[in-house]
Amino acid sequence: AEALRTHRIPSPKTMVLDRRTLAEAPGTLGFPMILKIPDGAFSRGIVKVANAADLDREADILLKESDLIIAQEFLPTTFDWRLGVLHGQALYACQYFMTRNHWQIYKHVGNGKVKSGGFKTFAIADVPADVVDIGVKAANLMGDGLYGVDLKQSDKGVFVIEVNDNPSIDGGIEDAHLKDKLYEQ
Repeated sequence: AEALRTHRIPSPKTMVLDRRTLAEAPGTLGFPMILKIPDGAFSRGIVKVANAADLDREADILLKESDLIIAQEFLPTTFDWRLGVLHGQALYACQYFMTRNHWQIYKHVGNGKVKSGGFKTFAIADVPADVVDIGVKAANLMGDGLYGVDLKQSDKGVFVIEVNDNPSIDGGIEDAHLKDKLYEQ
């Protein structure tokens, strides 16, 4: 969050919180807001809170798993972009759609079951230039390895949600356009 802010990469308002700073979040981010544990994945450890009571309850749960949590302003969209970046170059791009009647790509429904929205994989040339430009800049701040940059695109612009240093590459999804060339690269 600090690297993105320092280098003026568009991202949602973000705060790193602990028990002492939790009360500052509503004044800075407003409601609803997103809370995340730093090492969450596949929508695990990520919740949306709508008011102060939700914030206190959910933060208490997350702070039992981690000394710090990340809070971000909520930016609703129907899909998220994932831009795969390797050695400073965009490698693959996908849109991941939100699960029906839910605000996330994945919805944990209990008993270990997970529902997910669909996806669409794109040639880099067919991705909006600002998505590629912002995603590559964000990844390059982290290093020159393989990164998966999650972005939201709305009428307000393109925003980096997070940069993943261990992105998934699933057969039939991220490789749907490039196929074996993705792995060769």
